[in-house]
Amino acid sequence: MSASAFAERAGTLQRDTLETLQLNLGKYCNLACTHCHVEAGPNRTEMMDSPTARRIAAWLGANRVRNLDLTGGAPELNAQFRFLVETGRALGLHVMDRCNLTVLFEPGQADLAEFLAGYRVEVIASLPCYSPDNVDKQRGNRVFEQSIAALRQLNQLGYGQPAGGLLLNLVYNPVGAHLPPAQTSLEARYRQELSEHYGIVFNRLFTITNMPIRRFRHYLQRMGQLDTYNRLLSDNFNPSTLVGLMCRSLVSVDWQGRLYDCDFNQMLDLTALGTTGRFLWEYSAADLIGRPIATGEHCFGCTAGSGSSCGGALAT
Repeated sequence: MSASAFAERAGTLQRDTLETLQLNLGKYCNLACTHCHVEAGPNRTEMMDSPTARRIAAWLGANRVRNLDLTGGAPELNAQFRFLVETGRALGLHVMDRCNLTVLFEPGQADLAEFLAGYRVEVIASLPCYSPDNVDKQRGNRVFEQSIAALRQLNQLGYGQPAGGLLLNLVYNPVGAHLPPAQTSLEARYRQELSEHYGIVFNRLFTITNMPIRRFRHYLQRMGQLDTYNRLLSDNFNPSTLVGLMCRSLVSVDWQGRLYDCDFNQMLDLTALGTTGRFLWEYSAADLIGRPIATGEHCFGCTAGSGSSCGGALAT
């Protein structure tokens, strides 16, 4: 299967608007999850530096986008994270933090939850299951226990509360080579389990398909499931997901400032089509609208079943 196989099914995609700038601040993380398409971990050294962060901040000041989406690795462990949060909020942007929850207990992060609440940052927290065994299998020993403690801390600050206005959204990833279940029914189950057993509340659950990239691809290869999983994705291609694909309203920027159509393309070093430069600051926001989007075999992951995006399922 190839890029042309997806293009034959989906046609040519282009960016219709630019609402979100997604910044991957680097590949350093305190966890090394089996499903991680970034292949992030404690031994990675790729980290955005201050000059790059300031060039991106200047771009944000000169261009109009609505959302600043900070990811990694563990983005909070990057020294530029708080500067970018402060810059984004000062510009009136909606700022999102893709948080692994356990980072709240890392050295130097004792005030992280309060910082996020103070700047009204949306927390999008990875919690791949409400079962301790499943979470620890995917993410490491005691990760579930720490995740619950972090969620309680965020709840106490007003996150996920009906009247609090501080958004706390959870992310589900399947354990293994499967498509996610229906998002609506799984959200109801999460809500019941987390409330009854741990007293935790949240706003939304996002179901995200595991992408056959980097560490998860290596896992599939070790298990002899890569071809089967790729067929599962392509066999469940759903054309109704195409209109809502995140790459149609988002651009992704890596820790060096290089430009991509999405975070998955970034990890494959699949640079944005129709651009002659490599860095965000070589283009205005207007320059990036209407350009073709680079696609490949992995794009079946975003269009299989109910679809998958950084905001969860795309179709009911």
